[in-house]
Amino acid sequence: EFKENNRLPEKPAILTADGLQLFASTPAKAATSLEAELAGFLRQARPGDYVALMAYIDRSDEHDAQLQAIRLRLRDNLRLATTLGYGPRFLHSTGQLHKGGPNTGLFIQITADDTEDLAVPGEPYTFGVLKAAQALGDFLSLSKRNRRAIRVHLGKDVTAGLRRLELAVEAALP
Repeated sequence: EFKENNRLPEKPAILTADGLQLFASTPAKAATSLEAELAGFLRQARPGDYVALMAYIDRSDEHDAQLQAIRLRLRDNLRLATTLGYGPRFLHSTGQLHKGGPNTGLFIQITADDTEDLAVPGEPYTFGVLKAAQALGDFLSLSKRNRRAIRVHLGKDVTAGLRRLELAVEAALP
């Protein structure tokens, strides 16, 4: 579709606030705030569930520390197992469990704009578009399987976006 329309087939965000965009796997009413939407999403958790953070962002020590802080806060407050994987590399391992295993996951996909992007030789798209397509495909696959999933797009400033997400998760938890 990108080759035909020069864009990916992405549905509109249900919320844009503080530089972040929120997308839901199921149609939602008008979203009020990131914190309220996260709280509603996390209230779906049941005993025996797990929370998966799926980060389609550059891997760095700083991002690892920020994501681990979010993961641990979710684990400790919800008393659920949590996982953290960087996409697209996790798609061939735990990604198979997400879509083919029991419906016990709450999936938080995290995406961002690439600060540096390179053309794919011989193609009309970049590696950033390819990564975004993989994230979109993963999200659509989860949605088609009625998995509980949301996507938070951080924009260009990943560090600031993760900080904002961490604060929203903290406010959303009981």
